Amino acid sequence: MIETSLHQSEPVALPGRPSGRVARSIAAHALLVVLMLVTPMVVFVSAALLHCGIRNGRRAAWLTAVLAMAPFALFVGVAPASASDANGGWVSFCVMAFAVMLPTLIVMPLVERGEKFGTVLVLLLVGAMLGLLATEAISQAVLDHSPYAAQLTDYEKLNGAVVNEYRRRGAPAEWISRAKQMGEFTLVVLPGLLLVTLSFVFILSLLMLGRLKAWRELAAQRGEEQMLGAWLFRNFSLPDWVLFAFILGGLTPVASGLLQKVAANTLAVVVFLYILQGLAIFRFLLGAMGGGIAQTIFGWVMLAFLTLLTAGAPVLLLGVAGLFDSFFDFRHFKKKRKDDSHESHSD
Repeated sequence: MIETSLHQSEPVALPGRPSGRVARSIAAHALLVVLMLVTPMVVFVSAALLHCGIRNGRRAAWLTAVLAMAPFALFVGVAPASASDANGGWVSFCVMAFAVMLPTLIVMPLVERGEKFGTVLVLLLVGAMLGLLATEAISQAVLDHSPYAAQLTDYEKLNGAVVNEYRRRGAPAEWISRAKQMGEFTLVVLPGLLLVTLSFVFILSLLMLGRLKAWRELAAQRGEEQMLGAWLFRNFSLPDWVLFAFILGGLTPVASGLLQKVAANTLAVVVFLYILQGLAIFRFLLGAMGGGIAQTIFGWVMLAFLTLLTAGAPVLLLGVAGLFDSFFDFRHFKKKRKDDSHESHSD
């Protein structure tokens, strides 16, 4: 696992960049973010902001976010054809502003220092959770609209449609009962599932950051080779204090009311994180065997095949491995190799 002790209080920017070039870079990044916001490339918004911050400084990253959100607000304001579309557009605006961009900008100093992948991701998720709560509050106050209630309604309709389809096809009563139970559980952990979905924006962006030239230049500037591997998926490792969140989630069966909902959603997110850590261990082992990209792809294909064949058993086992990695550190035996600092193995 990679740990760094770099401490730097000043905004980081690559040296030797004249003000005119910085201004053009900010404008280019702002345009890029705007294009990402209205396309499926939205998952790399955080990467664009982090890249801008590393090249031009943190203030430039904040300015880029503001410049990008202004035309996005205009797009949201003129695009919808109905009130429901307008509400959805403004909810999306608030989610991107408060649950994606703001947490990214806040954790930028940690990213610049090359802190642990898992620590940065957990803090981003905490910020995203607060951003979703802010979005809910603002939407109710300004739009008289609850995004959470709308999501619940949509999922209730979907669950009802699934149950009705089972009945129409003459499925056994046990299957129908299980479908109902799964639907009810989904409604309980809906906030956690939304947070897990949002987490992929941060995961993909951090993985992308490790591939960018600006990050490698920053690592070279500091003379810290281990920084090159900070955002490799194989090095993903959660902070030990996440175990306390797992213990809180364990209260789900014995709790009731609001505490039960909080515990259930916490458990859903933490289980996802430990599965992610288990997958990182699996990726690490594939690299430790010394194979190339063909062996790595074959390993992932076999994992996917066995997961489908056994209803997810391998993934659950990897989640258990991720949980116990805090105690046994399954990756500690690996000796430093020259290729640890780059992504040539398709992480």
